[in-house]
Amino acid sequence: MKPATTILRIFDESKAREFYIDYLGFSIDWEHRFEKKAPIYFQVSRGDCIIHLSEHHGDGTPGTRLRIPCDDVRAYHKELQSKNYRFLNPGIETQPWSQYELSLTDPFGNTLLFFEPQL
Repeated sequence: MKPATTILRIFDESKAREFYIDYLGFSIDWEHRFEKKAPIYFQVSRGDCIIHLSEHHGDGTPGTRLRIPCDDVRAYHKELQSKNYRFLNPGIETQPWSQYELSLTDPFGNTLLFFEPQL
């Protein structure tokens, strides 16, 4: 088997781009529409993390929780804090199972949990 690709449901393309590209620093790898005014389906990535975002009904459920391994959660947190995103001001939690976690909720109710084991 190979890594799975998560499909997250979105409802507004511009809000998705603002959150995933401008704020989180992901890049758009490709996008697809069946026609000009059809819902968008696109892939974003950062490093080895790949996420599909879809406006199509039935492609994912709002409220999905996604765990994303991260090499340096504290550095990523610092990067996010420098962007002054007006809708979030996340903090880092140190979990009792020896893990740093940075939890973010996207504009569509999906939670992205970036985590790093404590050394």
